Amino acid sequence: MHRRRALTILAATALCPLPSRAEETRIALGAEARMTLHGPPEVTARARARAWAEMERIERVFSLYDPGSALSRLNAAGRLNAPPPELLEVLALAGQLHVATGGRFDPTVQPLWLAHANGGDTKAARRLVDWDGVTVSPEAVTLRPGQALTLNGIAQGYATDRVTAVLAEEGLIHALVEIGEFRALSGPFRLGVEDPAHGRLGQVTLDGTACATSSPGAMILPDGAGHILDPRGGAPLWSTVTVVAAQAALADGLSTALCLANAAEARRILDRLGPGLRATAVTTAGDLFTL
Repeated sequence: MHRRRALTILAATALCPLPSRAEETRIALGAEARMTLHGPPEVTARARARAWAEMERIERVFSLYDPGSALSRLNAAGRLNAPPPELLEVLALAGQLHVATGGRFDPTVQPLWLAHANGGDTKAARRLVDWDGVTVSPEAVTLRPGQALTLNGIAQGYATDRVTAVLAEEGLIHALVEIGEFRALSGPFRLGVEDPAHGRLGQVTLDGTACATSSPGAMILPDGAGHILDPRGGAPLWSTVTVVAAQAALADGLSTALCLANAAEARRILDRLGPGLRATAVTTAGDLFTL
């Protein structure tokens, strides 16, 4: 079974017409990846080739489906010597989010997710959920025996940021990247937001910013659990959460964690992580709520 985060942002269109638009879609990190680039064909062709190469490089670090990826090797052995800098960067952000969200963001939920997906012992798997069991240094990343990590709640956003950075390095000034999450170079780009249960409820506009959406009900595991699991043993409180931030990785992690926080807690989490963050949530009744 493929684990995915079901982003429900429907469409993106530039609000002003631009010449020489190039668009391409592929599959990366278990999600549909799309780049929409505006510029001279010779520039967009070169930038697109380099951006896809960067995406493939990032996938070799974070893929759970490739047994040779850095993350898969860490999970298999419980230790990864000389971890790649991209893995260290994402784990550092994961640690910050774990603290800021009061433990709601915790990549060690992977054994618990697999237990729900495969009919395993969820009580035993829950005992393995413990971010404090992970040690991170430039020399090695280690896990407590039995632990495994999933970075699906942040790696897609990180890949989106990295690909966007490559496009900027190639001289593009107007582009939209979607790798499960969205990141814009300039803009504005308008995105329609849809909840799986209640349909289209709103929109966001990106202008050099990023956006991520999480919906617990977008994927239901075989035992009936939603694909967003609370590391602390609770249950999701919202039908959909959308976060706009400067970086897609931050928006990605926050949209997951805020599904598990009530409105007051969500506002405190957003305050801890600084200005410039915007979040909206859809209640189970279908009401749109500004966080």
